[in-house]
Amino acid sequence: MPYVSHRRPSAGRRPAAGAPRRSRSNKQAIAPGRYVKAANPAQTGDYTAKNDFADFAIHPLFKNNIAGKGYKMPSEIQDKAIALGLSGRDVVGVANTGTGKTAAFAIPILNKLVHERDSQALIIAPTRELALQIEGQCKLLAQHSGLSGALIIGGLPMGSQVNALKNGANIIIGTPGRLKDHVKQGTLKLNNCRMVVLDEVDRMLDMGFINDVRHLLELLPAERQSFFFSATLGPEIDMLIQSFSKDPVTVNVKAGETSDNVHQDVIAYETKPQRLDLLHDLLLRSDVRKTLIFCEMKCGAERLAKELVARGFNADALHGGKTQNRRRRALDSFRDSSINILVATDVAARGIDVIDITHVINFDEPHSYNDYIHRIGRAGRAGRIGHALTFVQTKAAVRF
Repeated sequence: MPYVSHRRPSAGRRPAAGAPRRSRSNKQAIAPGRYVKAANPAQTGDYTAKNDFADFAIHPLFKNNIAGKGYKMPSEIQDKAIALGLSGRDVVGVANTGTGKTAAFAIPILNKLVHERDSQALIIAPTRELALQIEGQCKLLAQHSGLSGALIIGGLPMGSQVNALKNGANIIIGTPGRLKDHVKQGTLKLNNCRMVVLDEVDRMLDMGFINDVRHLLELLPAERQSFFFSATLGPEIDMLIQSFSKDPVTVNVKAGETSDNVHQDVIAYETKPQRLDLLHDLLLRSDVRKTLIFCEMKCGAERLAKELVARGFNADALHGGKTQNRRRRALDSFRDSSINILVATDVAARGIDVIDITHVINFDEPHSYNDYIHRIGRAGRAGRIGHALTFVQTKAAVRF
């Protein structure tokens, strides 16, 4: 029996449950000079793994699935975290997105579930897109295992999620708001979740989900195994980890900030029509191959995507006003290069992991500098050098 994910296409629009709202009046003023910086990638040698996937003490089925995908040598975070996870230790992983962290926690969890089929695992992600990516990886790793999964995110029907939970899904993958909705309605019981993963903990903190996460963790069994993965650690994250883990082992493989791999610069403009024309000219450049464009509002993202399509570009929009199916199609088209331009809002773009983005363009300036760092980190992935350009309204000369 193949790994089964219990989800159906959404029939209508529904905002993400518990999605945080930020006031535009609280927008941080950012000096344009902070958008200008040359790439300075960390000078580190290639990591030599101590194991290959065949060395890990995991079920032969998972070894076959991994080998079938052509994977032999684990990444650094996988090499160091998988063995710890298999031994039952709580793990804190500090790593940038794109380093293979999903498999670092998924392999130990799936291996335990295939031997303890009455157990469940809870995986919490900050966004729908990241939850979908985790689900996809789990499905690949767990083929023919008989394990089943439930995807608990906004934009999908509650009824199908309730059915998946009633059928005893082994792996529950969801966003904090929708998970909390099910807990309130009594359709999600967490007393059997003996493993838990918090992925991109820093993003959950930034998005205002930390209290929802604490509430969910408090409902879990006292005896459990915990995995916390984050690109950064701070006092609030440390406090969360210490409160909900037992003697955790920290695996830090972060060589530097993701943005260190990104050339950053500004494009000055005077009027909005000029800004659009400058963007048009920029997108025609031969080095601009796959581009993620950020807008502040979903209406602006939709309008800009339609304008670019009208001008002959292969573009689509990704924002919270779209159904989950349309969001997934837009992201899939961008990932497989059916389109090479994706116009997105901050919330919708969190969790995007497309390694070949060459340019990030801030058509609208970000709400905060943390949002800026997150935006530009979508480029410069997997050791590549990326480019980030921010439109700034000024009378200064135009720069590229």
